[in-house]
Amino acid sequence: MRILIFFISLSCISFSQDEFDFDDSFDIEDIKTFNSTRIISGHSVETLPEKTFEMRIEHRFGDIAGDMGGYQTLFGFDNVADMRIALEYGISDKLMIGFGRSKGTSAPYSSLLDGFVKYRVMTQKEGESPISISVGAGSTFTYREASTDMSNVAFFPKVSHRFCYYTQLNVAYRFRDIVSFSLMPILVHRNYVAQNDLNELFSLGAAMRLKLSKKFFLLMEYYPTIHNEDFRQENFFNSLGVALEWKTFGHNFTINFTNSKGLGETQFIPYTYESWLKGQFRLGFCVSRQFSID
Repeated sequence: MRILIFFISLSCISFSQDEFDFDDSFDIEDIKTFNSTRIISGHSVETLPEKTFEMRIEHRFGDIAGDMGGYQTLFGFDNVADMRIALEYGISDKLMIGFGRSKGTSAPYSSLLDGFVKYRVMTQKEGESPISISVGAGSTFTYREASTDMSNVAFFPKVSHRFCYYTQLNVAYRFRDIVSFSLMPILVHRNYVAQNDLNELFSLGAAMRLKLSKKFFLLMEYYPTIHNEDFRQENFFNSLGVALEWKTFGHNFTINFTNSKGLGETQFIPYTYESWLKGQFRLGFCVSRQFSID
């Protein structure tokens, strides 16, 4: 809570010093489609520069409203839905890897280790390429204690059942430095699921970044799943998030609101149980810092 208040205070100070204008004096080749390698929950088209490390700390609280929110839980601040710390590295300007550890939501996973690799196929350049493209793949492993209930997804009869995987294509377009759009088709595979669920889920994600000022950006992200309703469990919802992004002093800071508790594709795509319409959305934040070893 104190950490969040600290960063919000810094944001307000910087915000008061920033002017809301659109400066046209820029080199289009130096403008990124997105400021970070991730948007809100999912990956962006961006990769890290060569020989650059990035430390990421992500945190999500409990429901702001609904049955589990309200003033009794200080609108979700009393509850930690999930948190993640990760270290990522740019092997080249096009290829990056990352590793992280998440608390997990316990619905059904907790104590999660994750890793991914992402490759930048194409970069938008005037007269050369009209869009940017990247491809990525990752996996998560849960080392939580197995449930004794055979009907529970966390029963894990085999070690391989603790693994989940995803692969993603990211296609993005930037209009000058003002607005960016992205489509993110993604396939998630879980080795072990409930009887009335699917091992594979496909989602066609979409995102937008809108420039508000030189330092502040509005982000929106939506991941609708495409599946046969006869085989998908009830009470599942699509992940929807909005965020305010602040980029300054070598840091990238994002304050977001989303109905997803989990961090990572194998959590927020198949296991979002909360609905915006029921007040089941939460505040979260992400702080990232890049370090070059040159």
